[in-house]
Amino acid sequence: MDRDEEKGHGDRSLLFIGDEDDDLGVDRDGGSPPSSDAGSSFSERSDDSIDEDPGGGDGSGSGSDDDADADGTGTQGRVPNVARQQAAWPQSYRQSIDMLSAVQSPTVSLIMAASPSLTKFGSSFIKAGSSFFLNKKAAAEGSLPLTRPLLPPSLSQLSQQGQPAARLSTDSLPPRPPAPALQAPTMQQRPSAACLKSNYIELPPPSSKCSSSQSIINGLNVLCGVGILTTCFGIKEAGWLSLLLLPLLGACSCYTGLLLKRCIDSSPTIETYPDIGQAAFGISGRIFVSVVLYLELYACCVEYITLLGDSLSSVFPSAHLAFTGIYLNSHNLFAITMALAILPSVWLRNLSLLSYLSAGGVVATITVIVCLFWVGIGDGVGFHPSGTALNLTRLPVALGLYGYCFSGHSVFPNIYSSMKERSQFPFVILFCFIVVTVVYAGVAATGFLMFGESTMSQFTLNMPQQYAPSKIAIWMTIVNPYTKYALTMTPVALSIEEALPKKMRNYLAGMCVRTALVLSTVVVALSFPYFALVMALLGSVFTMLVALILPCACYLSIKRNLVPLWEVSLCITIILIGMVCACIGSYTSIKQMIGGS
Repeated sequence: MDRDEEKGHGDRSLLFIGDEDDDLGVDRDGGSPPSSDAGSSFSERSDDSIDEDPGGGDGSGSGSDDDADADGTGTQGRVPNVARQQAAWPQSYRQSIDMLSAVQSPTVSLIMAASPSLTKFGSSFIKAGSSFFLNKKAAAEGSLPLTRPLLPPSLSQLSQQGQPAARLSTDSLPPRPPAPALQAPTMQQRPSAACLKSNYIELPPPSSKCSSSQSIINGLNVLCGVGILTTCFGIKEAGWLSLLLLPLLGACSCYTGLLLKRCIDSSPTIETYPDIGQAAFGISGRIFVSVVLYLELYACCVEYITLLGDSLSSVFPSAHLAFTGIYLNSHNLFAITMALAILPSVWLRNLSLLSYLSAGGVVATITVIVCLFWVGIGDGVGFHPSGTALNLTRLPVALGLYGYCFSGHSVFPNIYSSMKERSQFPFVILFCFIVVTVVYAGVAATGFLMFGESTMSQFTLNMPQQYAPSKIAIWMTIVNPYTKYALTMTPVALSIEEALPKKMRNYLAGMCVRTALVLSTVVVALSFPYFALVMALLGSVFTMLVALILPCACYLSIKRNLVPLWEVSLCITIILIGMVCACIGSYTSIKQMIGGS
């Protein structure tokens, strides 16, 4: 069996398969991204990087292992490669974060792949191609369709066969025996080790890489989140001049996003944020960055529970439950109820269809904005200038709220890796930050002019319930976090499952882990039911770390002497700003939460 065919079945779901013309031997600005998993490095560029840097990065040492297996002589080098692969936690990051970023419109084959039970009824296009329709038992028995590689043939393979490069489709007909003249020498056929031991979520990847317009949508979908609901509250807390923090934080975050791109371009083995941390500070840096990112995702799930409880209690304010001496008001009742309703979606191993639904976050955000203007202009609420110019005592809270609005750096490396034309990434990220900064500032000013000093932590709670636009906005804020909760919690669950002992890596243990995570978010949300203050804490701690401090620190560590003096000074200044904002903002938010404000 050919080496490329064996490797092609390793981590299919971790790689963005693009147009075949772009996948053959091109550089990082225009070519296919390397494999992010340490166990399946099968692209042509990854093979080259192994020869150049045998010990660097995540995923750089496994290609030689597979090469040795293909030749039948690789048992001696397997132990160090496996040890290095196991040490590079987390390995599931790229795959799980891709669900939050590079989601394209589903095709028929991907929708059917998301529902394997439908394949038994289908026609040829449902039964088509690839290992998505095979379960792990079939993989273990060696019944993978090895006659059809999942990737186009490599340059070395084409030169050996003496055939021109053909455009291959990922959705092919069922495998058939090759012609006698083209049959390869008989070898023992077995799938790669990564394919056999993969416990990760079964999510089909996009069939092609993202265009610039799709990348813009993905970036807006990441940045335009629930943070827009609290921008009005930021003006109420700190005054009108606090809006100047939005363009300042937006400019710094945009610049640090470009620094992440430069870090990825520095080595073909770097694809994700944890990879950047490892390249900068070793394994300890990778673990620290991963823990920070997972804590941020976990805290977002806590915010989703609080948001669902607040929104539903505003729709049904008289709902309550009194049972055997236990009394639950409407907020607590709906928080627990929605968590139980979300729990089955967290148990799912295949979140393909849910990821497509959650990709409508941009549409939901636009709908809420339109409803806000509709209520202010068309339904007679009107605009009433009020408020102070600046309130320094509350400024740290507004700083955290505004900072949370730009918390998308954990996904930017994945968006960059999924792009067809990576040279367009600076334009994409600049466009996204300009759009969201203008939108956030406009919504903040409009909402505060409408509701003034009575502005609540979410402006949807101030919208009069008798108007249809208000009801639409409320239900949009309910549906959106409901669909995104499972996708946000899945990376955290996978990282914990990955760290479990090998004997405990089964579906039952995974369900227990996910159930415990969901219940813990409910406990935290009910213990600290302060949506705006918790968001300010997230923005002060995690956003400052992920968006300002870590990108600059990693960039200076990776590039070292190649960075000009002015850029070193700029990075150090951003790091200091991030540290000061993190300390002051977190202290103020925690103090107010403890005081019950």
